Amino acid sequence: MRSGVLTGVFSAVCAVLVLNAPVVVTLAFGQTKSVALKAVDASDPNTLIDSTANIMISELDGRRVEFRKDPSKVSALVERVLFPHFDVEHAARLVVGRHWRAATSEQRERFIDAFYGSLLSNYGDALIEFTGDRIKVLPSPIAADAISATVRTEIKRSNGQKIPVNYTLRKTEAGWKVWDVVIEGISYVKSFREDLGSEIEQKGLDAVIARLEVQNRAVQSGGSKPSGSRGAPL
Repeated sequence: MRSGVLTGVFSAVCAVLVLNAPVVVTLAFGQTKSVALKAVDASDPNTLIDSTANIMISELDGRRVEFRKDPSKVSALVERVLFPHFDVEHAARLVVGRHWRAATSEQRERFIDAFYGSLLSNYGDALIEFTGDRIKVLPSPIAADAISATVRTEIKRSNGQKIPVNYTLRKTEAGWKVWDVVIEGISYVKSFREDLGSEIEQKGLDAVIARLEVQNRAVQSGGSKPSGSRGAPL
């Protein structure tokens, strides 16, 4: 499966998620740790989210001026750090619902690219300004034999309000992967399934894919974002 615009992955995940400079992350039990990670540790769900956050934030801190001048570089960062740990196909299958089974391989790939490309369009700008002092990764007990898990975090808005952001993961043959993000109790997979479901029913999957592709190209070329687009929890 091609990656392409798959850098869009859940950009909300990016909101908690950086590479070379150390960063301090404050955990729920009050301890701190200084890290300078080079690769994501996906050995368990908590460590996956924690190490991804450290890497993403550290890289943002070290290259913020560069990213502001060229926001497209954020896409490369997301693809390198986050994409390998996101279960793209599982999330897309749930969003498309019953139409996934009837879709061709080409339709599936195009939908994944277009869908996650739209997510990146909505969140890229906000991600550039995200800093490590606005995230708290909460301890989330997970059984040793678990095949699914939820990792809880808190994001602090610029006004000081704390927003719960939970990551839903599943254990795959390739290890633990994120497939959904729940912000203030709202599932992004469920929300987009509801948003796109009726449109797919009325116009067909090809029409929805084509609309998302046109929308993404417009944003990438400097056009405005679509009205009603979801913003990152900042």
